[in-house]
Amino acid sequence: MTHPPLGKILVIISSTLLASQAHSSPPASPLNWPPTLELDHALVQTSLYTRHFDPDPEHNNHQKLISLELHTPDDWLAGGARFQNSFAQESIYLYVGREFPLWRIAHDISLRAKLTAGLLHGYRGEYQDKIPLNHLGIAPAALPSIGIRWGRVEGDLILFGGAGMMITTGLRF
Repeated sequence: MTHPPLGKILVIISSTLLASQAHSSPPASPLNWPPTLELDHALVQTSLYTRHFDPDPEHNNHQKLISLELHTPDDWLAGGARFQNSFAQESIYLYVGREFPLWRIAHDISLRAKLTAGLLHGYRGEYQDKIPLNHLGIAPAALPSIGIRWGRVEGDLILFGGAGMMITTGLRF
C-alpha cells in the first residue's frame, strides 16, 4: 500500500486554511499594497529538523540554517538565509514574502501561513541541475510554510518543493 507524500498533504492543508481565511473576513485591501516601509519586528530562525520525501544517501538532513527576516506592520517581509543545501553545499536564499494570519488561538498564540519567493544560490558542480532553472548558478525559488507564534517564539514547517520539508524555530525582536 502506498501513502500520499507528506508534501502533498501539507500543501492541501495549507491551501484549505488559506481558503477558509479568505472567506472568513475579507481585508480592506487584499494585499495591503503597497507595503508599509516600516519595521514592525525582526525574526531570527534556525533549523531543527529536515526530511527529504524521497531519501537518497547523498542527502544532507542537517541544514545548519540561520535566517533573518524583517517584517512590516502589514505582514510583508524580506529576508535572507544561509544554510547547507541537500548536498552539504553552503547556500544562500534571499527573498521577499507575505504572512497570512489564519487563527488567533489565544492572546499571544496564533497560527499563520507564509509564502516567500526569491533567489537561491549554492547548488554547484555535479548538483547544479538538482534544482530547476539553475543555469547561471542562481535559481528562482518559492517556499510555502505554515507556522505558529507563541509570544516571541515562532516555529515553521517549510516545504521546499516536492523534495522535502524543514521545521524551524526562532525569536522575534
